[in-house]
Amino acid sequence: MFQSREAAGRILAEKVLAAEPENPLVLALGPAGVPVAAPVARALGCPLDPIFVKGIEAPGTPALAVGVVVDGAAREVLFEADSLAAAGLSQADCAAGVEACLAETAAARCRLLGGRAPQRVSGRTAILVADGLATGASARAALRALHNRGPLEIWLAVPVGPQEVVWKMRGMTDRLIFLEAPRDFRGAAAHYTDFAPVGDDEAVRLLDELLARR
Repeated sequence: MFQSREAAGRILAEKVLAAEPENPLVLALGPAGVPVAAPVARALGCPLDPIFVKGIEAPGTPALAVGVVVDGAAREVLFEADSLAAAGLSQADCAAGVEACLAETAAARCRLLGGRAPQRVSGRTAILVADGLATGASARAALRALHNRGPLEIWLAVPVGPQEVVWKMRGMTDRLIFLEAPRDFRGAAAHYTDFAPVGDDEAVRLLDELLARR
């Protein structure tokens, strides 16, 4: 059991620091990833930037995701060809959904960072940090987008996730760092004493504290 996201992040930070990443940049997967990522960035003395992933809903079928939008210095739209085909849709059919997702991720970034521009990934060791994996879909989307942004290397660092999902991430990363990968995974919350939702105010406080330290 981890006492909190920050406590898990401190343990994770020791393992990441020991691996000695070159020119690191830490990327927190959504606001919930910020408390885990902050100790990692603090230990490395590097910037921390959130990265937001939003699913694109099929028109008329909100329960069906046909792709994702990943924000950053170069925002990307990643469609799932199989899902589009199954729904009988083209990418053009989803234009309104894409615009809505872009607006939502832009608003989320503005709430956390104000007018600060996203960090550039090119030439850096991009270290994606999440508070845990479930299906791994958001992490996979973020990793796919990062591959297109010219990083030196891509690392994934997570406290916990189901064994089968964690191992599947190996082919998408240059280094995979995790603390627990149980076979009988029952959700990330089961591995934390405190897994309360992370509000924007908490994420902003941690991001501002790191910026002041640097």
